[in-house]
Amino acid sequence: MKAMEFGAGTALLSFILQDLFTSITLIDNSMEMIKICNEKIAASKSDHIHSLKIDLEKENIEDRFDIIYSQMAFHHIGDISKMLSKFYTLLNEGGTLAVTDLFPEDGSFHGEGFIGYKGFDPEWLAEKMRNTGFKSVHYVKAFTQKKIEPDGKIKEYPLFLMIAKKD
Repeated sequence: MKAMEFGAGTALLSFILQDLFTSITLIDNSMEMIKICNEKIAASKSDHIHSLKIDLEKENIEDRFDIIYSQMAFHHIGDISKMLSKFYTLLNEGGTLAVTDLFPEDGSFHGEGFIGYKGFDPEWLAEKMRNTGFKSVHYVKAFTQKKIEPDGKIKEYPLFLMIAKKD
């Protein structure tokens, strides 16, 4: 299977999953993150993992994938509907979109000044996916991210995993 990680960051997830795919493309719009990805690729000697600095909200790629996955990047997207349409186009028939992100939260995850979504109502996101053409859209509570707040207390942020198919 050919995979793409959207908003790869340091590609932590892709390096965990690397043995499952014949090819992985790491996508991020931050040159600093791509630099870290490239260092990890070189250190691991993985010849089937490649990085690409691109802002998919503004730019296109010609490649197609069997799976696109994203971990904690969706809440940074400006136009969710537009990005879902792009992912739908980038997936091969029968392809899978897998998204892990925050349930709705009070804005404290990123703090003041953050421009983006304060998590998602999974039903809302699932409906957006269905409206784009995705089928078999399902989600589960998958994890709880613990974060130390400025006051030293630990705050928990629940995350969902949503899976959708392009049929």
